[in-house]
Amino acid sequence: QVQLVESGGGLVETGGSLRLSCAASGSIFSINTMAWYRQAPGKQRELVASIIRRGSTNYADSVKGRFTISRDDTENTMYLQMNNLKPEDTAVYYCNADRIFGPWGTMYDSWGQGTQVTVSS
Repeated sequence: QVQLVESGGGLVETGGSLRLSCAASGSIFSINTMAWYRQAPGKQRELVASIIRRGSTNYADSVKGRFTISRDDTENTMYLQMNNLKPEDTAVYYCNADRIFGPWGTMYDSWGQGTQVTVSS
């Protein structure tokens, strides 16, 4: 059974940095697409950044130039380096993985439990 676990969230001042991690555990051959989403109170969940297995990335306009998504496929782990953080970045950040391949078959959508990021103003 595959599990996604986020870590690295916390409280940071405006202009500071955080590095989020998402570790996929279980018997996994490969993962096609991994992505970070976030949801602030009273707002809908939005895509922050995504990365496919071959390395192509996509970023929300609001984080371009500040956030960097990466992945280590030998560890089945995804990262989000967040620099120059703003109060608007405050949200619960969720890890998502699509098309996870394992000896048990294929999973098409999976979510982590989320990690809180709070940027003080």
